[in-house]
Amino acid sequence: MKMDQLREALPQWVSASRMHANDGQVASYIPELAKAPGDALGVTIMDARGEMASAGETNFPFTLQSISKVYTLLLALMDNGEDGVFAKVGMEPTGDDFNSMLKLELVEPGKPFNPLINAGAIAVSSLIHGDTPAEKTERILAFFNEAAGGASLAVNQDVFRSESATAHRNRSLAYFLKDNEVLGEEIDVEDVLRVYFQHCSVEVSCDQLSRMALLLAFDGFDPLGGRQIVPKRYVQIAKTFMIMCGMYNASGEFAIKVGIPAKSGVSGGILAIVPGQYGIGVIGPALGAKGNSTAGVHLLETMSAALNWRIF
Repeated sequence: MKMDQLREALPQWVSASRMHANDGQVASYIPELAKAPGDALGVTIMDARGEMASAGETNFPFTLQSISKVYTLLLALMDNGEDGVFAKVGMEPTGDDFNSMLKLELVEPGKPFNPLINAGAIAVSSLIHGDTPAEKTERILAFFNEAAGGASLAVNQDVFRSESATAHRNRSLAYFLKDNEVLGEEIDVEDVLRVYFQHCSVEVSCDQLSRMALLLAFDGFDPLGGRQIVPKRYVQIAKTFMIMCGMYNASGEFAIKVGIPAKSGVSGGILAIVPGQYGIGVIGPALGAKGNSTAGVHLLETMSAALNWRIF
C-alpha cells in the first residue's frame, strides 16, 4: 500500500481500534502517568523517504518508559560489545511480569534473563559509559536524539520525579542485582537508578518515535541521513529481543497475532517496525493486564492483517 493510501485508511482503523481503550486502564503506579487521557490513540508510520501517514492524537506527548530499553541496549553494546553486555544479562524470555524479581533469587547465576525486563534494563544502564549519572544521561539523550533524526528530546522532570519517588520495586531489583554481584562493588545503586529513571522519562511524540523506529527498520542505517549509526549486528540483537520480550509476557501472543518486532512502555507507547519498510510510533495510554496498550495492540493487529506485515 502506498503512503497516500495509508493516509486514507488510517483514520478508519484508528476509529475502530479506539473503542478498545475501554478494555484497559491508564497506569497509575507512577502517579504522573495517571494524568494521561485514557481514550487517546494515535499512530505515525514513516517510510525510508521520510514520508509519514498519521491519524489520531499524534501530537500527544508521552514518555518512552520501557521503549527506551531498546536504545540503551544498543548504546551499551556499542560501549561494551556483546561479551561485556551478556556477562551481565541473559538472552532468554522470562514468562514473568516485567518487574518480577522471582528468577533473580531462584535461578543461578542470578543475573537478569534479558535486557528488556526492568532488572535487565537496570543492569544495562550501569554499563553506559560515563563518569557520573549526568554524563551517562547526557550520552543517552544524545544517542536518542541522533536516532530521532536530530530531535531535541528531553527528560520530563515531573515523570522522572514521580517515578523515582514511587519506584520501590525497582530499588528492590537493583539491590538484588548488587547482592548478586551483577552490579559491582564500585557501582552506586542510586546512581544507576537515576540514569534508568531518566531514560525511561524521555518524552516523545508519535512522529519522533516513528523516526526512532525507522533506524531499526533499516538495521541501524539512517535512510534519511544516509549513514550507519548503529552496527547491523547490534540492531539484529535488539530486534530479536523485541520479538521475544518486547511486549512483556504477552510477546508470544503479539508475535502470533501481529508478527513484527515491537517494544511497548507503560505510558501506552509502542514502537514497531516493518523491516526494510516502515518505522511506527503508537500511543494509547489505556493498558491491559500485561502492561500493553489495549487500543494500540488492536490497531497494530488490524494494520498487520490488512497490509500483510508479518515477518514469519
